[in-house]
Formats: sequence, structure tokens, C-alpha cells
Amino acid sequence: MGTAKIPFNKPSMIGGELAHIQEALEYGQLSGDGRFTHLCNAQIAEKTGADAALLTHSCTAALEMAALLCDLQPGDEVIMPSFTFVSTANAVALRGAVPVFVDIDPETLNIDPEKAAAAISTRTRAIFAVHYAGFPADMDRLAEIARAHNLVLVEDAAQAFGSTYKGCPAGSLGDMATFSFHETKNIISGEGGALTLTRPDLVERAEIIREKGTNRSRFLRGQVDKYTWVDIGSSFLPGELIAAFLYGQLEQSDSILKTRLALYDRYCEAFTDLEAAGRVTLPKTPPDTTGNGHMFYLLMRDLDDRDAFISGMREAGIITPFHYVPLHSAPAGLRYGRSAGDLPVTNDISARLVRLPMFFALGSSIETVIETARSWLQRNP
Repeated sequence: MGTAKIPFNKPSMIGGELAHIQEALEYGQLSGDGRFTHLCNAQIAEKTGADAALLTHSCTAALEMAALLCDLQPGDEVIMPSFTFVSTANAVALRGAVPVFVDIDPETLNIDPEKAAAAISTRTRAIFAVHYAGFPADMDRLAEIARAHNLVLVEDAAQAFGSTYKGCPAGSLGDMATFSFHETKNIISGEGGALTLTRPDLVERAEIIREKGTNRSRFLRGQVDKYTWVDIGSSFLPGELIAAFLYGQLEQSDSILKTRLALYDRYCEAFTDLEAAGRVTLPKTPPDTTGNGHMFYLLMRDLDDRDAFISGMREAGIITPFHYVPLHSAPAGLRYGRSAGDLPVTNDISARLVRLPMFFALGSSIETVIETARSWLQRNP
């Protein structure tokens, strides 16, 4: 990747990241839950419309917190798409519960609500809805299903910071949501994540779980005279240097969103004629949603076409990776989870999807990506 002319991703500093790191050093606290952590929590809660936000060291950590808050027990089941990152399923499997993989919608690539409804059993405790490519899933239908069966609804919004569904931000659409600030995401801190909560009854326990199972947050607020071990938990906090960098990014989130949406629109414009000719398929914006320009992908004709495209672009110095290997067919998926049906859409999409470079500083290099991709597609009709 280091020798690529255009990498798939390149992290960028946008504003005051280094200045805030210097401030954190001068302030004298580098461990978690300091000044910049609290500033980030407030910003994330405001931008997502959640009742509370808690910064974590990764989205994986936030998902593990969500699984704990779902109070999953061994043998319980959680419905989720197979077309997602391993952390979604790992969080469930770590509790001894069973990830139940369902198919995705062929247009949105998000969890198919009707497949989710059909997969519910007496052991089902939650639905984890992944917002693929930053486009929120059909949360009204999923919320209806969750209410009917008394299930917890969790947004895996790792890719969706800044996106909306029916005018409401991702992060405010379920009982809780998880976000990623990994360097491949829109808002970055190298590694990092957050858990947002829309149920006030979960906030205090979330604080306890995040602080190793102690009531330290209540102690620091003066609500108890000492803090002690009161529940299970782990060390889910990032350090203050991570939070300081992230705060610099959050301050520029509107600018980042605008830049990425412009890149996304340019890609769409560039390949519209090739879609009309039947050569590729472009992403579709689900009804009632706005995206955040997190990702741009092409759906190729088949696996061989996809692999040949990736190889051709690599030869030209441009990195265009595929995405998930479906979890239902992965070794750990077979061991820890189960499939609800055959998942034909997931199998088909995962074999054909290829992602084009997308990052804040891509700039005019997008024209090189477009020209190279179009040239390859036209040479290989």
C-alpha cells in the first residue's frame, strides 16, 4: 500500500488536532475520561441526537458494551446481517450468545427487515442493524419488529456518523448505537469509537461497564463517597491523546461531510453511463436517508470480473479492495453462529463488490481513479 500511487485510504489532519494534543499534555492528564473525552462525549451526543455518548477505544469496544447492556446470556440469540465486520458478531459470541445471520436487501445492502422478522425465535434478545456504507437501515420497520417481540435494537453505525434517517441522525434511531473513529472512517482518531444511548435507564450501567465494572463516574460526580466494583465490565476508555485528536476532527465534521459527499457525487456522475450500459451497478440511496460519503463501491458482473478489476487497478497503482467475507461462511461464523436461510443476496453481493479510494484528501486524484477505472471497464466490456 505504501508504494501505491493512490491508496484506498489516507488519514488526514483537518484542523486543531495537534494543538489539542498539546493542550492535553499541558493539562496533565493522559489517562481516559479527562477534559477532551468529556468534550467529545458532548459533541457526539449533540451531533447524533442521543441522550448520552460515551467515548471508547474502538467501535469493537462499543459493540461489546452494547452486548453487555443487552444482558445476553449463554444460548441467547442476536439477529444481524452476515454482511458486516467480525466485531458485530464477536461482541455477541463473547457473551456465549449466538449470532443469527440473515440476508441483506439487494438494493441497500442493509439487513432485510423481513428476513430478520422471520429469524426470531424464543431465544432472540436483540437485533443488531448495520448501516452499510453509511446509509441507515430501515429503522422504522426494525423498530416495529423489535417492539412486537420485546427485543433490544442496536445500531451498528460504525460507518454512519453524520448520516440521517427520516431527518434523524444515525445514533438516535435505536436503543443504542456504536460508532467507529478508525482511520478508515470519516471522523478519525487512529483507533476509537463511541457508544450512544437513547434510553436513559441504560446510561448509568453503561458508565459502570465502561469503567471496569466500577461506579467511578458516580464517585467523581460526588454521588457516592467511594467507588468500588459493582458489575462486570472492562477497560473500554481511550487515552486523552486519542480524545484530543478526535475533538479536532469533530470540530471539522461539517467540512469533512461536505468534502466526502462531493467526492461521492463525483464518482456517481462518472459511472452513471456505464451503469446505464449494464457494465456496473452503482450504490443506491435508500428511501428517506441521507448518506455521509463514507464509501463508494461498484458492483461488478461476477467474482472473476471483480478480481480482474482489482488486479488491473493495482497494476496502475490504485488500491481498490473488496469488502467482507460473509460471516455465515467464515470458520468462526460456522462455529459460533448460525444462518437463517441460504443468504443468496449476501453471497452474490460479497463476490461482486469493489470499493474505490475515498478519503478527505483525495482531491483531484479522484479524476485519476475515475479515468483509470473507466479505461479498464471500457477495455473489458
